[in-house]
Amino acid sequence: MSTSKHGLSIGIERSDSHIFLSLKAVGNLTHADYELITPMLESALSQVKYPEVDVLFDGTALDGWELRAAWDDFKLGLKHNNEFRKIAIYGNKNWLKMSAKVGTWFISGEIKYFENVTDAINWLREE
Repeated sequence: MSTSKHGLSIGIERSDSHIFLSLKAVGNLTHADYELITPMLESALSQVKYPEVDVLFDGTALDGWELRAAWDDFKLGLKHNNEFRKIAIYGNKNWLKMSAKVGTWFISGEIKYFENVTDAINWLREE
């Protein structure tokens, strides 16, 4: 019997209205993964009247999404569209680079793809 590891690790830091999310995706994300993570994100965002969110997304171990999980991700992005300031996606796959470009169509903040985590963090720290 083989099992495949999948899911999202999340870190949430808050300073006044600024929220920093650190996400690491592993394997193929499922709807169940989003059922676990969405309430945590919603709770963190609901604590702040006008949140400004920066995201560091580690996609180095991400293989993809189930269709329903991709829809969950899309809905979450649309719901909090105006709250995202910067999203840095780093990884080692061309399709992640393309997803960063597509994400700019739906998120009001900036989204950039990086192949190096240090570059991604430095970009997030820029005002």
